Amino acid sequence: MTVTEKLKELYATRTERAKELKEKGQQVVGYFCCFVPEEIITAFDLVPFRLPGSQKDPIDQADAFIEPMACPFARSCFNRALKGEYEFLDGFVAPHSCDTIERLYHIWFHNHPAAFNHLINVPHMRERGAEEFFRAELHYFARCLEDWTGRKLDREKLRKAVRLSNRKRVLLRDLYELRKRKTPPLSGVEVLEIQVAGMGLPVEEYVDLLEQYLREVRSRNEKEVRPRIFLWGNVIDDSTFIRLIEDSGAWVVMDDLCTGSRSFWEDVPETADPFEGLARRYLNIPCPRSNFPRTGNRPFDLASRFGYIGDFVRDWQAEGAIFYVVRYCDTCELEAPDLRDYLREMGMAVLMLEDDYSLVTIGQLRTRVQAFIEMMTGVA
Repeated sequence: MTVTEKLKELYATRTERAKELKEKGQQVVGYFCCFVPEEIITAFDLVPFRLPGSQKDPIDQADAFIEPMACPFARSCFNRALKGEYEFLDGFVAPHSCDTIERLYHIWFHNHPAAFNHLINVPHMRERGAEEFFRAELHYFARCLEDWTGRKLDREKLRKAVRLSNRKRVLLRDLYELRKRKTPPLSGVEVLEIQVAGMGLPVEEYVDLLEQYLREVRSRNEKEVRPRIFLWGNVIDDSTFIRLIEDSGAWVVMDDLCTGSRSFWEDVPETADPFEGLARRYLNIPCPRSNFPRTGNRPFDLASRFGYIGDFVRDWQAEGAIFYVVRYCDTCELEAPDLRDYLREMGMAVLMLEDDYSLVTIGQLRTRVQAFIEMMTGVA
């Protein structure tokens, strides 16, 4: 089996490896969102497992506990827990990334708790002591893990975990660099599946697979020239939607997703106190849930907020942008119009899509995506 085939298998059976490790005696901690520092979990010799939902299965139990107009991704994850699909988890950690996740943590804790449960309070602001507050939150998270595991946190193991996760980030950025080519050697579908495959693996194991995969993919023949798409949104952990875009005649070459570049783009600074570097890096993840200070008039403010996206678009030579927003995500729905205006000022064609985190609507999405790509091709 090639490493590409191995990663595809891990994507298709994304909980099985964590279950195997559980059966071998390791403890597995499930968590929401890219604001939870995997390094702290790893430093305790625990397996970090980022919770996936399911776009294939109906939400048939969670609506008895949480209103149906809440985020369908969060409801899907809780639905899987209620059906026993996360029974292998020893711990459950959620950040206050948004109000729905914060509320869901309490509902989950009271109705389906794990052996260890923890909520990390992530500041929405980036100034007036936010970093100091978040550093204290991460210290508290570590102390709670110490109480649960009965082990003191080894600072050197935490530094090693930081270096290991930074190595993973470097490899993922190397992977994205290959997509800058006019004819990329790998598809957006493959990139998404590789990232999701790694969300249920120990970091060291995933790093080894990425190193092998990069050696393999660099020797490939490149693909044909197609229109180049930048993808923005919140959660995409199923490759079906990206496959739809690429089956319609384009390549997804860059993204700003919480399951994509947003989760790995910046390294953790290796500071004398590792908690300082962790707080600084995770607090500065460019997510719509965070408040940015206004810096001037509207054009200047948009450039300050979205300048990194402008760099992505220019460096990866994207010709059009598709927004995929999971329904009822207030933060993304409020951010999308401003980002659309910013990208249109750059001369980008933009398609905004709202979906309910389900494959039921894929036919409707296909019609709109195909029309958008045909329009892009016609303009070109």
